[in-house]
Amino acid sequence: MLDASATATRPAHAPTDHPKIKPAKIGVLLANLGTPDNYDYWSMRRYLNEFLSDRRVIDYSPWLWQPLLQLVILSKRPFSSGEAYKSIWNEAQGESPLMTITKDQTAKIAEAMQAAHGDGVMVDFCMRYGNPSTKSKVREMIEAGCRKILFFPLYPHYAGATSATANDQFFRALMDEKWQPTVRTVDPYFEHPLYIEALATSIERAYGEMAEEPDILVCSYHGVPQRYLMEGDPYHCQCQKTTRLLKERLGWADDKITTTFQSRFGPEEWLKPYTVEEVARLASEDGKKKIAVCAPAFSADCIETLEEINEEIKESFEHAGGESFTYIPCLNDDAAHIEALVAVIEENLRGWT
Repeated sequence: MLDASATATRPAHAPTDHPKIKPAKIGVLLANLGTPDNYDYWSMRRYLNEFLSDRRVIDYSPWLWQPLLQLVILSKRPFSSGEAYKSIWNEAQGESPLMTITKDQTAKIAEAMQAAHGDGVMVDFCMRYGNPSTKSKVREMIEAGCRKILFFPLYPHYAGATSATANDQFFRALMDEKWQPTVRTVDPYFEHPLYIEALATSIERAYGEMAEEPDILVCSYHGVPQRYLMEGDPYHCQCQKTTRLLKERLGWADDKITTTFQSRFGPEEWLKPYTVEEVARLASEDGKKKIAVCAPAFSADCIETLEEINEEIKESFEHAGGESFTYIPCLNDDAAHIEALVAVIEENLRGWT
């Protein structure tokens, strides 16, 4: 995690009234989507308002969208979303699972970077929505002496509504800094060999623990509107490639794995097939009574995996006649995942360390 303990000194030959400067360091700032501070109405409303007001997420005209959001959606949705968060909340630590997992990932990555680079590289995390904010963490890193910052959105696949909005917020934070650091952002890592290997290993481990092998593995990715693909967003293609590379690594036939998209919102058409409908079709039409579901687009388990997949999507499958439903957790802080993330970081730090 962030270490701001290095002693600040005045530059050589500087006058005595010159401000002290911390020794130069490199910062690695991990970023995830975000989480409400709690599951009560007002915590949920603040979080959902920030999230759903992002033009990268909902790009309708604010003149049309904001009255609907403020007067209708935010008067009701905080209650239902709060109940969903309550069902998965980490009560022991008073935070959402996404927060707990991101903290664990950060600690393990920081340990690896400390072993490789000593005190020259510091690692911390921020959230695009909610706390800790991107702005606060950029400020802390600069105050700690980071003259170079690698910004790493923890999304394997690029999408305007995920990676791009995280980068937007990072650059907005830099706008307020007198002395901006040199910065880099990390490319999506959807095809990185170590990421694919970590995914494959987690699936092989899960399959090895089952009494019966599933008929098919459903790779459920977070959805985006179909028109985003038509407008040039590469997300759909990157998801399809991850599934293909995973299938090849596992040595499976085409009918043993499929790609779907979840979390549809609003009236327009989103990327298809929709997970909640496809699992029901697999059970009722294709006779796939035993399925497993994984979520390769998520670096950490969250509301969309722990509640949506494990409850809503599972219920859809069972209601259609499905008999065995297994959710394979995200990679989270698994050692193979941390190894992959550290490798991505090291590749992006070349020339700096």
